[in-house]
Amino acid sequence: MAKLYFNYSTMNAGKSAVLLQASHNYRENNMDTYLLTAQIDTREGTGRIASRIGISEAADTFAPEDDLFTKISTRIAQGKLASIFVDEAQFLTPDQVWQLANVVDDLGVPVLCYGLRVDFQGQLFPGSASLLALADEMREVRTICHCGKKATMVIRQDGTGRVITKGDQVQIGGNESYVSLCRRHWRAAMRAGD
Repeated sequence: MAKLYFNYSTMNAGKSAVLLQASHNYRENNMDTYLLTAQIDTREGTGRIASRIGISEAADTFAPEDDLFTKISTRIAQGKLASIFVDEAQFLTPDQVWQLANVVDDLGVPVLCYGLRVDFQGQLFPGSASLLALADEMREVRTICHCGKKATMVIRQDGTGRVITKGDQVQIGGNESYVSLCRRHWRAAMRAGD
């Protein structure tokens, strides 16, 4: 039975690597997959899922105005899919999360979403909030804070390492912009950044 999965964590936990490995495992067994990533994330070029460990793969993209049920239905018409993988799922709109749930329910194809749970201010992304509400199964991809505890939060920093406490929820970046921390060290960093 197909399910909607949400695999979440902070930055630098290896979500994209896990996604790429899972897709590879399907394909190695002659089962086709469909990869999607947010059009807004162009760090490795448009339509590319890449991991910090050096693996990457081309993917179709989604923008906020896209109807993912229609996009996936069109792709399925070209050939059977064993699974759909969505990277940067925090950038999904709530409507798109419902569209993915409809893919699972109406088309019978599993959808595995990978993304951040919260932003640098500790707030849920709209896509993540909807996935937390609708996903059949949720899995945490874990990483650690510099103290060794599980990292559940992320700070944003400028080019000099100064903590940024205000700003737009979305700013595309990697290790140069974000650091994953446990809640205690996140609170301390946010206080120091004020």
